[in-house]
Amino acid sequence: MPESPVLFVDPARVFLPSMEEILTRERRYRILTPASIPDALKALETVAPRAAILAMPGGAEALDAATRIRTFRPGLPIILLLPKNVAKNFSDVLRVRADEMFVEPVNPGDVLAALNRHSVVGTTSPIHVRVRELEALVQLAKNINSQLDLDQALASIVDAAVRLTGAEEGSLMLVDPVTGELYMRASKNFDEEFVRTFRMKVEDSLAGEVISKGMPILLDGESPKKIKTSFLVHSLIFVPLLRQEKTIGLLGVDNRAARRPLHESDLSLMQALAEHAVIALENARLHEATQTHMRQLETVIEQVEDGVIITDPEGRLLIANRTIRGLFRLGDSSVLGRPIRDVFPNLELHVLFARRQSELAKQRRTEITLADERVWSAHLTPIEGVGYAIVLNDITQLKELDRLKSEFVSTVSHDLRSPLTTILGYVDLIERAGPVTDQQKTFIRRIQNSVGSITTLISDLLDLGKIESGIDSQKEPIQLNALARNALEGVRGRAEAKQLRLDVSLDDSIPALNGNPVRLRQMIVNLLDNAVKYTPEGGTVGFATRLEADQAFLWVSDSGIGIPPQELPYVFNKFYRATNVQNTAGTGLGLSIVKSIAEIHGGRVWVDSESGKETKFTVVLPVPKE
Repeated sequence: MPESPVLFVDPARVFLPSMEEILTRERRYRILTPASIPDALKALETVAPRAAILAMPGGAEALDAATRIRTFRPGLPIILLLPKNVAKNFSDVLRVRADEMFVEPVNPGDVLAALNRHSVVGTTSPIHVRVRELEALVQLAKNINSQLDLDQALASIVDAAVRLTGAEEGSLMLVDPVTGELYMRASKNFDEEFVRTFRMKVEDSLAGEVISKGMPILLDGESPKKIKTSFLVHSLIFVPLLRQEKTIGLLGVDNRAARRPLHESDLSLMQALAEHAVIALENARLHEATQTHMRQLETVIEQVEDGVIITDPEGRLLIANRTIRGLFRLGDSSVLGRPIRDVFPNLELHVLFARRQSELAKQRRTEITLADERVWSAHLTPIEGVGYAIVLNDITQLKELDRLKSEFVSTVSHDLRSPLTTILGYVDLIERAGPVTDQQKTFIRRIQNSVGSITTLISDLLDLGKIESGIDSQKEPIQLNALARNALEGVRGRAEAKQLRLDVSLDDSIPALNGNPVRLRQMIVNLLDNAVKYTPEGGTVGFATRLEADQAFLWVSDSGIGIPPQELPYVFNKFYRATNVQNTAGTGLGLSIVKSIAEIHGGRVWVDSESGKETKFTVVLPVPKE
């Protein structure tokens, strides 16, 4: 019996029961089995074992203990017995710098052979070199995971498989999805002509067994084995490449001339490398799919008639399609990567991009007029993970049609005003010409109301035509709050009649604005009229002004019937009336006039509303710079 024992540390007794008998019977090793890791460390203070067999139940504590054993006894051969879950984390296992390691299920005969190789005191173990190579494998795995060149990645994997197992040859074969045959995708120490022409059917072969079962094969014996490639091998490992539970190929190493066997520890390494091979293949597949989609997207963007601009989050140009290059005469100049403010000399576009952080979609829309007088509708959209996209639609024809329509309506309205005035005059004379019955009086009042409604509509149309055509473009310094107070007095009587509470807050720090006092007062009156009209008795109408960042804000709110959310985008359209106010008198032009007045003053207006609860209109007007 040898004088020095073998230290067998297995506190959980996972491996010890099946291995203790064969170790003591076959070589009559004396086994020292401490009950815990601290006991093992204490035993090392008085005992110099020939080797240590360390069972690793998993966890940082066990790994740290193994490292401490190695530190305490630097020359002590260590054999690790690893559960499967620990074997996957090679970066932790490598810190132990073990001489041999085995993964469940462990063959006691293999452990005995390893103990025979390393239990002679003073023997220099060649496995130390292999451990250093295994550490290099961890770094290689990191490089493979970030490698987009598939040929280089797979060649690195096969090279590592041959180098780390000490095999003569290595190959990585994939299944041809069309023929079902195996072809060689990467190899080491094979003839180039053989690799190029190699095709093998998988039926009735070791490779086919690996492919069909998805399980690895280890051949290790004294007699050479014949495989279907028509050459003999003394030892061989085939490991399947599994992707989503489907075998797509295999990774293999073999020894033909040398009779050195391959072991279970080599199989563990091959399985780890196979996982990295699958990752490399998947990365390459995803990269190719992404590149294909990018090419398709670029083709679509390039061919669409709309202008498309895509930037990164900082506003540097990523894509400008041919429409944009033509509009801004960019030609073939290299503008990608430059800030859009340097590429596009258009103030409206710069202002639009400056609003990119706004949460309101209306703030990210504008109209751009180019040097050739064409008008484009621009819409900016944030794209998560990319930056921003600006899409330009040519609305020149629509603007021209809108202008012609406005001119036609203005002309017709002007021509209708005179006959309507005449009709109203003759209706007034009917009662003066002689007595009329009560029913006739009712008819006369209905005619007067109808003519009055038509006259109001015509007046609104004429006002809108003047505003849009710029006839009322005379501007002068005005005090917004003074106009607001005047407009509030005009609606106070109707508000009191409905028992409405007027909640007013005016910011007197707002400086004089440059505007048309008649039109601005009309804008405020229209908003207040709507608020009073659509708020039930006992409700609240709010009015406020405030100066913010060189802009004058004006709010008109009410606790009325609200606007259905699906109708909010259309409330400023001409003649549009929400479905929940159809029985209320109105021309459908009041908000169109508000929008036009705000825009001719360089401002904008939008609405927020919750159906059945409240509505809030916001007007923003620029403050002149001193």
